[in-house]
Amino acid sequence: QVQLVESGGGSVQAGGSLRLSCVASRYTSGSNCMGWFRQAPGKERERVATILRRSGSIYYADSVQGRFTISQDNAKNTVYLQMNSLKPEDTAMYYCAAGAASYGDSRLYNYWGQGTQVTVSS
Repeated sequence: QVQLVESGGGSVQAGGSLRLSCVASRYTSGSNCMGWFRQAPGKERERVATILRRSGSIYYADSVQGRFTISQDNAKNTVYLQMNSLKPEDTAMYYCAAGAASYGDSRLYNYWGQGTQVTVSS
């Protein structure tokens, strides 16, 4: 089993920045991919960014490309999401997830954190 603990959410004005962190309790082959999903009220959970531990391969959703940066510190089993130029439409609960690969379908991820709220006001 792998536990994921997120931190770093909060409230900011449009144009501001936040940095999310996700610490995994351990690494397994089933957690080779770590990343972030988000879910706004009334909307489906969507993949925001993922990173593969071994290759470093990165995925970004089109909506965050150029504004968000995902990175990892393998020695600390930690993934970060630097969010710049935040927009009101980025408001959502952000969840850290871990899985064997970078899937678009959230149901294929093995482990989930509790979520951290990000609110961007205009």
